[in-house]
Parts: sequence; C-alpha cells; structure tokens
Amino acid sequence: MPILRSFSASSTSKAPAGLNLPFPTPTDNKVRIVEVSPRDGLQNEKSLVPTNIKCELIDRLRETGVKNIEVTSFVSPKWVPQMSDAGAIMSHVRGFQGGSEDGGIEYSVLAPNQKGLDAALAAGVKEIAIFGSASEGFSKQNINCTIDESLQRFRGMCEQALKQGVRVRGYISNMCACPIDGLVDPKSVVRMTKEMLEMGCYEVSVADTTGVATPDQVHRTLSAVLDAGVPANKLAAHFHDTYGTAVPNVLAALSLGIRTFDSSVSGLGGCPYAKGAKGNVATEDVLYLLHGMGWETGIDLQKMSEIGTWVSEKLGRENGSRAGKAIASMLEQKRAKGEVKAEGIREALKEKREAKL
Repeated sequence: MPILRSFSASSTSKAPAGLNLPFPTPTDNKVRIVEVSPRDGLQNEKSLVPTNIKCELIDRLRETGVKNIEVTSFVSPKWVPQMSDAGAIMSHVRGFQGGSEDGGIEYSVLAPNQKGLDAALAAGVKEIAIFGSASEGFSKQNINCTIDESLQRFRGMCEQALKQGVRVRGYISNMCACPIDGLVDPKSVVRMTKEMLEMGCYEVSVADTTGVATPDQVHRTLSAVLDAGVPANKLAAHFHDTYGTAVPNVLAALSLGIRTFDSSVSGLGGCPYAKGAKGNVATEDVLYLLHGMGWETGIDLQKMSEIGTWVSEKLGRENGSRAGKAIASMLEQKRAKGEVKAEGIREALKEKREAKL
C-alpha cells in the first residue's frame, strides 16, 4: 500500500499501527511554509536574473496560498550581486503589500548588518531576517565577526527594528556541521537560539546550510534546543539537499513538533559562502510529503509545481524538485490525451494512486 493516502491539502491521515511517523491529529494538523526562493533561491544563480523575472516569481507565488515569502536581501552588491536590485523588488512589493487582495501574506527581507537594516527600513519593509552562524569559522568568513560580536550586533539591530514596528526573524546557519570547523556542538545552537529570542526575534530558523546533516543529527540538535526550554512554536527548520537528506530531515524535525519549514520552489538555492552546497529543499517535495500524510498547509501543490517548471525554464536550469518534475510529466501526458485540465492535479493524482491499490 502506498504511503500517501490523499493529495488534498485538507485531508487527514490516521497513522498505521506500528508506523512511527509524525502524522497529524485533529488538534495538530497545520504546517507553515516560508517560501525563500526569491531570496535564498536566487542569490547563488551565476547569471543575473532580471528584476522583472524576480517580481513575476513573487507574483506567481502570491497565488499559491503561501503566507510567508522572503523576497530579497539588502546585502552589499559587491558580495552578492544577484541581490543588487533589492530596492526595486521592495518597490514592487509595496504596490500590493497589505492591500485588500493580498491575502495576509507576510513579506520579509534579509538584513545581514546595520547598513542592510538601514536600507531595508528606508525601503519600507515590515519584517527583516538576521542571520548568524553556530560555527565560529563560518561566522568570521560569512559576516566578518565572531559569534559573540554577531550577537552584539544583532541586539542593536533588533532594538532599532522593533522600535519601528518591524518584526524580526532569526537564522542560525550550520546547525550540525560547517565546511570550516567540522561538526558543530549543539550547545552553540542552543545558545544562539535563546539569545536571538531574548533580543526580540519572534522565531528562529535553524539551518543545515551546506545540506550535510542526517536525520539523527537534526534530531539531536533540535532536541538539545527544545530540552533547553525553547518552545517548538518558536522554531523553524531550513534544510538544503546536497546529499538528498532534506526531506528526511523535515520528517525528523516534524517528529519533534516543529511546524514551520523554509523551502524553495524547484529546489532553487545554494550558499555563496559554502562551496558545493546544493539548493534548498524543494517546496513541491515538502508539500507532496506533508499533504500525503494529511498535514494542512493551505498551499496549492499544482500551482507551486507549475511555478517550479516556469522558473526553471526562465533560468535555463533543470527543475530541482522530484515531485515537481513528476507532476509536470503526468499532467503533460494527461493534457496531451485531453484527459485533464490544468486545475485537475488532485483528481489526476488520486487516479494514479487508486490505480496502484
């Protein structure tokens, strides 16, 4: 019997006897997705992506049901040229942000330092993300300061942002391992998480930046953070898929009560400071997993898959989502036969599932 019972985002699943997986319950059945493709997904593209394509990506994502989109980064163009149009991107976002047709979507930007924060605030952002590393070596290479210095910097940034009514989200990179220092002590992740929350971050996203972590390592690190008294609803998880462990890592985090995950359509992404790191976990793959197990996200998997196909074509690269490619292929076959309309993804997947029973 296939693991996936239903492809509807509103379905509920009952855990089979003996199968120790994090299935939803009637009172715990929602997962929040933070779509990071416009920023984290595009920042490592070798060729500059035209601003109008970035804006169209954001516009398309707005139609999927996703409620959190990270749209750009106010970082030095010298170090990340792909984000040099951050002001133009925010100008586009301001055109619909908070409007009656915007559906309550939250748009965030990355602000790595004081200069970035000042530029972000001047651009009218409502939410910023700050990021540090649990590894000393990576912190020095990535943001040119020690962990202690980074935390001191973040305190001032948080205070300034919060005074202006801007929400702050924290990122901690290298949750399990670092390309410079090797294995990372979970105590470092615990310390950074607690300090970020204390300085005013509403949530901390703990990231496997280089995509090397395995589920047992993820479980160990997140368990240490939870055991230190940090509530699960204050945590998010952010996985890259360098070694193909991102989706299993989502399951590991889900089993510990984490209900917020960062992901990127088509698996776009990488890290300019971590050579060899592959893209973020693909949003389509995460949705396929979650919806099949009965978790609700409010996101339309078909629409997200179609965006993955579209953006991959625009970038001239292979679609990095396994689920996205499979869904696109199946729909193409159905359409060629005149058997399914574009909006028929759930029905088509249901037919495919029932045919295997």
